[in-house]
Amino acid sequence: MKITLLTIGKTLDLALKELENKYEKRLVHYAHWKRVDLSEIKNSTLNEDQRKEREGALFLSKIEPSDTVFLLDERGAAYDSVSFANFIEKHHLARSKHLVFCIGGAFGFSQAMYQRANGMISLSKMTFTHEMIRVIFIEQLYRAHTILKKEKYHHS
Repeated sequence: MKITLLTIGKTLDLALKELENKYEKRLVHYAHWKRVDLSEIKNSTLNEDQRKEREGALFLSKIEPSDTVFLLDERGAAYDSVSFANFIEKHHLARSKHLVFCIGGAFGFSQAMYQRANGMISLSKMTFTHEMIRVIFIEQLYRAHTILKKEKYHHS
């Protein structure tokens, strides 16, 4: 199973970038992993809905009809680490070929993205920067794989 994280913009904070790289290097030992950073929409004359529409078009251009897509959204389902590992395993056992997780821009997702998505996941009820969410998600994805392999990284 392939796993892709699609994001809007790049991580500019060097400390967070270092953490992303740390967990991505670990994650590739468990999964066919790829992160794709899509260009941020910088046209300041666009309103929120127009930005979301343009970003949605960028996301949709990278998503195949057969992909299973989850939006990282504050209104999504919340998991603890073990439940998230079970979620990953369920999709592996269901022979999902490609899981795609999306982190939207500052204003969230377009309606087209909500319609395309197979579901939504919330990482917290708190609000974090998009750069921090990338690190948290990648670490949790790595943690999920170590839980499934019964390795010592996760202590329950």
